[in-house]
Amino acid sequence: MDCVLRAAATYFFILLVFRISGKRSLAEVTTFDLVLLLIISETTQSALVDRDNSLTNSFLLIVTMVGLDVAMSLWKQRSKTVEKILDSVPIVIMANGVMLKDRMDKERVDEEDILNAARDLQGLERLDQIKFAVLEKNGRITIIPNEDKPPPSGPSKAAAKKTR
Repeated sequence: MDCVLRAAATYFFILLVFRISGKRSLAEVTTFDLVLLLIISETTQSALVDRDNSLTNSFLLIVTMVGLDVAMSLWKQRSKTVEKILDSVPIVIMANGVMLKDRMDKERVDEEDILNAARDLQGLERLDQIKFAVLEKNGRITIIPNEDKPPPSGPSKAAAKKTR
């Protein structure tokens, strides 16, 4: 029973830590983030196992962690409030071409993150080409282009004539 309680406490602690760390920190994993996750997993393993390296203890820990994860997903499915608390909601970080600095600062997103998403997703090069930028629940940024400023469609006609 002790290992089940340790597994539950560890599960909720990790859930809390990753929820506090924010969406953006999980969306784009750097090399350091990966190393940190490996260190966290090793530390967690030590705390969970204690001195019991038996197969039974390992099975109990796995079943407890997976069971808690399934239970949390079912709870989120039934309660939008719980889903909001655990997973957050999409946040508009740029509206009608205006960056919402307070929201960006809170979520630790900067102008370069928005421009990077605009280039990757829509082929946009400038902020004035973006109507809305939304930080999704999974940490990715969705870009809605400004219809008044279409993305570039390749070389200009003048440049095309010069190359012929």
